[in-house]
Amino acid sequence: MVDATVRLVDRGRVRADEGYVVDGASMGNASNPNPDHEMVEFVVWNAVIDHPEGTFLWDTGSHPDAGDGYWPEPLYEAFEHYDAADHELEADLNRVGYDVSDIDAVVMSHLHLDHAGGLSEFAGTDVPVYVHEEELKFAYYSAKTTEGSIAYLASDFDRDLNWEVVHRHRHTLAEEFELYHLPGHTPGVLGARIDLPGETVIVAGDECYVDANWNGEVPLGPGLLWSERAWFESLQTLKELKRRTGGDVLYGHDLERFESFGEGWNL
Repeated sequence: MVDATVRLVDRGRVRADEGYVVDGASMGNASNPNPDHEMVEFVVWNAVIDHPEGTFLWDTGSHPDAGDGYWPEPLYEAFEHYDAADHELEADLNRVGYDVSDIDAVVMSHLHLDHAGGLSEFAGTDVPVYVHEEELKFAYYSAKTTEGSIAYLASDFDRDLNWEVVHRHRHTLAEEFELYHLPGHTPGVLGARIDLPGETVIVAGDECYVDANWNGEVPLGPGLLWSERAWFESLQTLKELKRRTGGDVLYGHDLERFESFGEGWNL
């Protein structure tokens, strides 16, 4: 196994209705026609994979001005990243011992606004930004037309970036560091398997927002699901990885799960 490290970077909290991320969480029925809505705090995170072949940044978090008009008001009302201003990418990397200038490559799990808001730090540089082909297409389609999803902002990613487009369902990024295409939440979600000495990290990302999506196999809410059929197939891909490796599965936004891994792996 390669002697790499995976260090988690806390990028703040989003407050939202649980029903967005767990299908049916707030649905009424005959005996309970008016169920309570539970507002939940979700984590926004990045990771730094410090590898002998380079230092990789996983995602870039939200734009620090998310709550000051950068995000459209309806989106911010639904997904309130209330401390985004306290979580600029450079400052958060500094807190865990890195600078933006240390990053050799960026991997974008997908291009939603809570993941792509720091890409401006890499505009005009030669730092490669890995993204799946289907994600890049859908992001531009969504941001530049009235079709697709409202969760993409052109100002996040329509920049002079050194795109490295992933075309296949699996892509070896570095030794023992493999990307997996996990469509469902969006057409082009990327996850990863990172094999470290004595342990494996499986990055599920937003394929699984929270534990209920993984353990209960409950889909995301309809507003966050591009394709339920593709989502279920991607979930089984991850579960097979878990069976084969016994690895730790890192979800996209589950605060308790995120905190359970401390600062990361092999540190």
